Amino acid sequence: MKQNKPKVVGITGGIATGKSTVSKIIKNLGYEVIDADVISREVVEKGKPAYRELIAYFGDVILDEYGNIDRKELGNLIFNDEEKRKKLNSITHPYIMKAIKESIDNKKEQKIIFVDIPLLIEEMDKLRDYDIRFDEIWLVYVDEENQIDRLMKRDCIDRTEALNKISAQMPIEIKKKYASKVIDNRGDIKDLDEQVRRFIEKSIKNLEG
Repeated sequence: MKQNKPKVVGITGGIATGKSTVSKIIKNLGYEVIDADVISREVVEKGKPAYRELIAYFGDVILDEYGNIDRKELGNLIFNDEEKRKKLNSITHPYIMKAIKESIDNKKEQKIIFVDIPLLIEEMDKLRDYDIRFDEIWLVYVDEENQIDRLMKRDCIDRTEALNKISAQMPIEIKKKYASKVIDNRGDIKDLDEQVRRFIEKSIKNLEG
C-alpha cells in the first residue's frame, strides 16, 4: 500500500542526551532535518517582524554592536524573570511555529520528514494549535547520571550547575512515556548510528508495506 502523505517524525531529547548527534546522523544518511533551533534564530534576524517586536519590548540593550539580537544578553534578561520569559515566547513562538509548519508543508513529496525540536513534548499543545502533528516521536535517551556527566564535560561546569540545568527541564524518564521510539545513547557512536539506521529502515518499510 502506498502512502498518501509523508510520515512526520519528531526528534527530541533532554539537555546533553545527544539529540544533535542523532540529527547529524540522519542528515548524513541523506535525509533533511527541519531544525527548530535554526528556525528560532532565523525568525529574529535583523529587520524581521519578531526582531522589531523584541526591540520594541526589551529595548536596544538586547542588540550587539552590529545591530543583531544578542542571544546571550536576551537570555540574561529573561533569566529568573517569568514575565519577560513569557513575553519573549509570546513574540517568537508564533513565528517559529508558522515556519516549522511551512517547512513541513514544503516537503510533502518526501517519504519521511524529520523535525528536530528540543522541547517537543513540553510544547505539544502549542504545536497542535498550529496543526503540527507527528506520526512518531523519537526520544534520544541517556540516564540522568550520564546526562550530568556529559553536561559537566560539555559546558565545563560543576555537578550542581549541571543538576540545575537538567532540573529546569521535564525529566527524561517522563519524556520516555511520550516516545514512539527510544534511541538509547548510552553506548558509543557506532551503536547510536546503527539504531538510527534501523529505525529509519523500519519506518520506510512500514510506509511501503
